[in-house]
Amino acid sequence: MLKNIPALLTPDALHALASMGHGDDVAIVDANFPAASLARQGQAQLVPLAGAGATEALRAVLQLMPLDDFVPHAAWTMEVVGDAAAIPEPVAEFAGVLLQSGERPALPLERFAFYERARHAFLILQTQEMRKYGNILLRKGVIASDPE
Repeated sequence: MLKNIPALLTPDALHALASMGHGDDVAIVDANFPAASLARQGQAQLVPLAGAGATEALRAVLQLMPLDDFVPHAAWTMEVVGDAAAIPEPVAEFAGVLLQSGERPALPLERFAFYERARHAFLILQTQEMRKYGNILLRKGVIASDPE
């Protein structure tokens, strides 16, 4: 075990997150998300987070990874099919976690646009989140070095 590392982040998840570079995307997705097929079709590495919910996974990832502040948006959620204005419970929770972490709000994406972006992500972390729309994409930023 390591200190100060969220326990839900497995060794595989930690390695994948550490391997990401600035501008790479990570998708945190729910149990219903077609993660395996999208990872096969694209270039994403798939890492399951057994027992983890999407909100907890987002909180854990944001403890370790900064979001990109060189682009207008660095986080995206999936719109509700047929009701783009609806805000599902997981999406509302994501907004709170992003705010608490000092990050900008997520931008909603149409379902198939979300799938396409996830297909080309560096990493897909599949949680056991059972609530619909428990999906968020994040673009990795840089960790500022201290000037000497």
